[in-house]
Amino acid sequence: MSDEKIDVELVYALPAEQFLIKSEVPRGTTIAEAVRLSGMLDKHPEIDLEKGKFGIFGKLSKTDTVLREKDRIEIYRPLIADPKEVRRKRAEEGKAMKKGGGDL
Repeated sequence: MSDEKIDVELVYALPAEQFLIKSEVPRGTTIAEAVRLSGMLDKHPEIDLEKGKFGIFGKLSKTDTVLREKDRIEIYRPLIADPKEVRRKRAEEGKAMKKGGGDL
């Protein structure tokens, strides 16, 4: 890493609250290093740098990705429910209740 600094943002969202931290990090910093430097792990110890998922502007990225000026690091939480399973159950309920084909 060099002495030159770049500006980045880290975002993390919980169901009822969102967090945005603006941080200045050395050029050459990776996603994992930026998360550590930001203090986000101190506030949210549930974030797992090894198993968690991270992105830059919505594009899934590995924790060893080197950051660029103005990157926004997104820290993703695990899904509570499988979206495919939820859609399948909703479709089954719709068929059982005969939605959309009722008498007027």
